[in-house]
Amino acid sequence: METEAEHALMERVPPGESRAALVCDNLDAFAMRVRAARAARHTLDLQYYHWHEDVTGTLLLAEVLAAADRGVRVRLLLDDLYVRKAERALATLDAHPCVEVRLYNPFHLRRGGTAGDLLEFLWAGWRLNHRMHNKLWVTDGVQVIGGGRNIGDEYFDASSQFNFRDLDLVVAGPAATGALPRFERYWASPWARPIQLVVRHRPSHGDLGSLRRDLQAAREAPAAGRYLGRLAERPQPGGTLVTLDPAVVRFVADPPGKGKDRRRDPVMLREVSMAMTQARRQVLIVSPYFVPGRRGARSLLALRRRGVEVAVLTNSLAATDVLAVHGGYARYRRRLLRAGVRLHEMKRGGQQGGSLLGSGRASLHTKAFLVDGEELFVGSYNLDPRSAHLNTEGGCFVRHPELAAALAAEFSRLTATEHSWAVRLEGHRLSWRDGGPPLHHEPDTSLSRRVLARIAGWLPIEAHL
Repeated sequence: METEAEHALMERVPPGESRAALVCDNLDAFAMRVRAARAARHTLDLQYYHWHEDVTGTLLLAEVLAAADRGVRVRLLLDDLYVRKAERALATLDAHPCVEVRLYNPFHLRRGGTAGDLLEFLWAGWRLNHRMHNKLWVTDGVQVIGGGRNIGDEYFDASSQFNFRDLDLVVAGPAATGALPRFERYWASPWARPIQLVVRHRPSHGDLGSLRRDLQAAREAPAAGRYLGRLAERPQPGGTLVTLDPAVVRFVADPPGKGKDRRRDPVMLREVSMAMTQARRQVLIVSPYFVPGRRGARSLLALRRRGVEVAVLTNSLAATDVLAVHGGYARYRRRLLRAGVRLHEMKRGGQQGGSLLGSGRASLHTKAFLVDGEELFVGSYNLDPRSAHLNTEGGCFVRHPELAAALAAEFSRLTATEHSWAVRLEGHRLSWRDGGPPLHHEPDTSLSRRVLARIAGWLPIEAHL
């Protein structure tokens, strides 16, 4: 292992050699994508569930457009769920001779606004409930940034309300070439529609110039200036960069038509289950939305019966941004604890509020696990029914002792008492501990929030969580 100040892009990887790194820091994660866009010579292939129209989203879109202006071929594939407000800018970007934009599983009744969306859900809800949750940033086919981060302020430590803790796996060299075929499969699928066939806006001759000016003005805005100033003041990132054999790296993704015509093809579920069931000593799981379901719970209990240590880090009720998910998770807490599964819940790190199915407080967003201190997974896959059966997901398996040690260290850091509660079962009563006196109700929460989560746990909605 070596420390490499420029691990964000790893430009210095010798020809024929493969390297990888885990990137936990949000500012490093943003800088890494900027460097990747600026270093691209031939292609940028980008696949995201959500690309926000905020400070960091706009800054990164400006970098993508600048790459296209240099002649880099850019392909941008976005899930259509959150595109509506940005579709005019995206259609204009698509008018660039070096850019193509496609939308996954698009809505059709676009002019009807919210009412149109509701009507379409009533008419084709089974189709629209399947979303593309994958995240990939592929540069020149041989440098990959993957993990759980969407593109937006809360993923890059730029939000004034809350910021997620997340994790990227960066791979460069021959070991990275397995990611592009996964992207190509989505890009060529009938579920990925060219944006000009979906939206009504037809860019005029001057729209692209206007977009450039708008992006430049956004870069010069006070909020962007403050964020870029923070980046400039930081020391060069020092990360653990490892050299590895391409044979130990495996990119995996669900098929783009997963769930089509009510059929299931849960490739990621099978891969994740297989990796965990082969554990001999230990499984460490990080999943912000953790709803194991009956089958998943049985699998974890089977590991415990074989003597495998199982530890899970997820969001606490105070930290989660989706109360219904916490309600689904809470139904399994006692059963898992009785079997000896260690549960840790991330402490609150964000704003107050939140509806039953909406956002509010937020903290953990990493999706990763480690098996026997040898094989790790980093990707978009949560251990919940939505990732298993509804959304398409992707990620990367790596068998490497030093990367595994880095993930184990991150797990230990996040489960320490300053960051998380350790959940225990005392008789029939749950307790939350962080080194002080134990608490016997969900920490840092109001009664109304606890009641809403309890109600959510009673509702027959687990298949959609």
